[in-house]
Amino acid sequence: MKELYFSPSTIDAKAQEMLRKAGTSQRSHSLQYPLESSALLVLDMQGYFLDPSSHAFIPSGRTIIPRLGELVKACSKRGMPVIFTRHLNSAQDAGQMATWWRELITVELPSSRVIPELDLSTGIVLEKSQYDAFYNTPLEGILRSKGVRQVIIGGVMTHLCCETTARSAFMRGFEVFFLVDGSATYHEGYHMASLLNLSHGFACLKLVKEIMGDLERENAD
Repeated sequence: MKELYFSPSTIDAKAQEMLRKAGTSQRSHSLQYPLESSALLVLDMQGYFLDPSSHAFIPSGRTIIPRLGELVKACSKRGMPVIFTRHLNSAQDAGQMATWWRELITVELPSSRVIPELDLSTGIVLEKSQYDAFYNTPLEGILRSKGVRQVIIGGVMTHLCCETTARSAFMRGFEVFFLVDGSATYHEGYHMASLLNLSHGFACLKLVKEIMGDLERENAD
């Protein structure tokens, strides 16, 4: 079921291939992400999913860490809100998570922490209990209070928390930009299915380097 579809040597070509495949379903539009009203959402980059010793390890997840790390730094430097989510469950809030998965990610697990490779110092760490980062969290209020109208989404897993949060953001009126090479999951098929679904009616697909390029140009002006 698991596969390494993103590796340091293949991720650029693979991401471009994914964009081409999604191109037939991505409607033409004029959506833009004014940096002064955009935020970066980095979902569930926790040891639970990114430590090779974990049963929930995502093989392609390690490959996206450097890209997300650079994007976090660039967005923070630009003064954009950066929000990290940390998925945690208790018996009281797990709901169907307890039925679907082998175990709950509890706060006591050391692997529940966001990985140290990402600089959390200039962002907000938000705890969530379901796939949707907006569900029973203050995320929408935080974004509204900061004047955010566009969200850039990356992290893990592409087809679960990332896709669900992207759809939820769309339903709340946010313009959504989804990172093709800044998200990862267990299987290339899951990843590609999310890109096809989201690009058809929920989100604009973006490469990390595209966002980075826009940030660099903005800083140069």
